[in-house]
Amino acid sequence: MLSMMIALDLTVTSKTVSDMSIDTTTTPSSVSPTVAAEQETVIAPRQRNMWWALPLITIVWLITGAMITSAVVKINYWEVAPGSAEQVASRFTFDKQALSQVTRYKTSAPILFVTAYGSKLTALDALIGVLDPDVDVLNREEKFGKSTPSEQRRLGFQAMATTKQIAEYVALRRLGYDVSISYGALIIERLVCEDAPKPLSACLQLDPGDTITAFDGIEIPTLSDLMPIIADYSPGDVVEVTITPHKSEKSVKKKIELMVSPDDPNRTIMGVWPADTRKVDLPFEVGINTDLIGGPSAGLSFTLALLDELTPGELTGGLKVAATGTIDGDESIGAIGALRQKTVAVKATGATIFLVPSSQTAEELSAARRVAGSKLRIIPVANLEEALSVLKELGGSAISNDAIEL
Repeated sequence: MLSMMIALDLTVTSKTVSDMSIDTTTTPSSVSPTVAAEQETVIAPRQRNMWWALPLITIVWLITGAMITSAVVKINYWEVAPGSAEQVASRFTFDKQALSQVTRYKTSAPILFVTAYGSKLTALDALIGVLDPDVDVLNREEKFGKSTPSEQRRLGFQAMATTKQIAEYVALRRLGYDVSISYGALIIERLVCEDAPKPLSACLQLDPGDTITAFDGIEIPTLSDLMPIIADYSPGDVVEVTITPHKSEKSVKKKIELMVSPDDPNRTIMGVWPADTRKVDLPFEVGINTDLIGGPSAGLSFTLALLDELTPGELTGGLKVAATGTIDGDESIGAIGALRQKTVAVKATGATIFLVPSSQTAEELSAARRVAGSKLRIIPVANLEEALSVLKELGGSAISNDAIEL
């Protein structure tokens, strides 16, 4: 009996061990649903993340590359942006001859001249400029018209050189010095074009930089020689002009149809805007360092600063004053470009007075006043006398013709 129990127990034990052996070698397909589900929730997300990672990284690299390219590569767009407003007096230099004839007077509040930037843009800069209300983005035609960037720069530097000479002429004549002025050759700076130009319009026949040497058979050595001649013609008249192209020394003749001035319906014009080629004869030269700044818009500020430098007292009355505008030999002040952007630059300096040309359009003056706000006063002036009168009313020193003893 005992032996049978032992045998039976061994049998059961053997079966249990055998069952246990089968359980421990069970294949993965026999794993419980709970465990299998847990395994799937760990593995499946890992596969999905890796699936999205590659295109995501690709997109990021493409965007980064596009941004780098757009920030580096220049495109055919240019900005008109606020520049700087700086003291003119710090840019004056007087040679020994000048110092032997004049006394320099320091002022606590020197006149400021103001600039606007006009550099070529990258794609990113152009996008930012379009979104900035104080920046105008111009395409190539809007910026240069028919001329090239190098021609425009040349004319701009030429205009700045002439502006400095005219500013010295006006200031020294106002102070009683013996000075004179003469006109140079008629060089085309830019062209005036109608909305629908005719085949013989100047803007289709001529180029910036060309020099006009004869008008309808009459020689015109200087710009001033043309004025009395063209007064006898009417819009629509066709005349022959002789020019020396800016890219050649050989003269050619072209037919030009005259047009009515867009500013004066009673005036006949060729449709060209002449470069300022005037020459002045001065008792001494005053150097004005303008670096790489071009254009004629600093004429008024140069004139006022030189008057302030050569006369006792404070022309500005101690106020921080900026000025912009071209200056002519008759002391008239002409309109300039980028008035809004220049107002932004002046405002940033903390100036309280900004003298601007009264010949600016009502729209431009209104935009400048909106930018200026309540702390910067925009004062339009038509000529030097008006500018000096405004400064005197604000507490500045008076300037007379006999300010300097000769």
